[in-house]
Amino acid sequence: MPAKVISTANAEHYTWGNNCDGWFLVKTPELQIIEEAMPPGASETPHHHVHARQFFFVLEGELTMAVEYHDFVAKAGEGIEIAPGQIHCASNRSSDKPLRIVVTSQPPSHGDRVDVKA
Repeated sequence: MPAKVISTANAEHYTWGNNCDGWFLVKTPELQIIEEAMPPGASETPHHHVHARQFFFVLEGELTMAVEYHDFVAKAGEGIEIAPGQIHCASNRSSDKPLRIVVTSQPPSHGDRVDVKA
């Protein structure tokens, strides 16, 4: 595959949750790197992945990540690793600032998700 510059302007886009956006920066059978945008107040459903190990890196805003029901806060320039099987839930608890993160998953997390009742 030839090299190319990729950004949210030319990456494959999808929407999820309540007005959240995702862009596949890398999408291969071995690796997935996604830039995501979460508006103020947005959150996902608690879940875990059977095989995927993930790393969430904050570009802008403040990520609150519940991991095994304990909250961790990561700010711009910080990240958090999630191991396979760990129950987690990302949220943007800000009332006025968007959250932009890069999520790296190996192997890819789509199709590997198991939702958990809160």
